Amino acid sequence: MLFRKKMKRLCSYCESGAELEDGQILCARKGLRLPEDKCWRFRYDPCKRIPKKAKALDFSKYDQEDFTL
Repeated sequence: MLFRKKMKRLCSYCESGAELEDGQILCARKGLRLPEDKCWRFRYDPCKRIPKKAKALDFSKYDQEDFTL
C-alpha cells in the first residue's frame, strides 16, 4: 500500500518538505509548516512515509507437531 492512489495530502509526505528536529516541516514553497498541514502543491514522496509495523503473530496456540512434516 506504499503507492496508493488516494494518499492523505500531508506535508510530512510531500517532496517539497523537509522534517526538522522539533517535528515541524520546512516547506520549500510555504515555509514552516506542521506535519498535518496540507496545500494544493502537494507531491507525494513514497520514501518519506514510514509504514506501520506488522502485528506480532501468536504461535502459542500451536504445538510442536504442527511444525513437523
